[in-house]
Amino acid sequence: MRLQKNTSLALYSVLEFASDPSRHISAAEIAEKYGVSPHHLAKVLSELAHAGVVESVRGVGGGYRFAGNARRLTLMDVIGMFEEFSSPEADRTDSGDLTPVGRALGVVLSEIDEIAKATFSSITFATMLRLIERQQRDAAAARATAATRATTRTP
Repeated sequence: MRLQKNTSLALYSVLEFASDPSRHISAAEIAEKYGVSPHHLAKVLSELAHAGVVESVRGVGGGYRFAGNARRLTLMDVIGMFEEFSSPEADRTDSGDLTPVGRALGVVLSEIDEIAKATFSSITFATMLRLIERQQRDAAAARATAATRATTRTP
């Protein structure tokens, strides 16, 4: 499953906000970090604000902040705001899709989509934040180990 750019931006943004719910982060800051247009990101953030996932804070030190519950909000909750999940029959446009092989392949692809949706529905933003933290700790430990090895080498 390939996510649309808006969906990815929404996930990145929510993870940024959820990592420090009390902090107000500007759209420009997130746009710069992920190399996207602030105007494009503002549209995504507007959708998230409309859904109550983030809230817009105006004025000096304003921006956006997380308004959801990281332990309850799932990846699928956000993905579903930006991705359209249609029935497999609606996607059938090629004549090959109507053959026995095409129908069988359609069943398999449908099952894969359902598994992906179920997986996204089972992963909360709190889980993602723990995963990110663990990856950062592991990367820091690997860098420390590499630095130690580099300084203890004998010529």
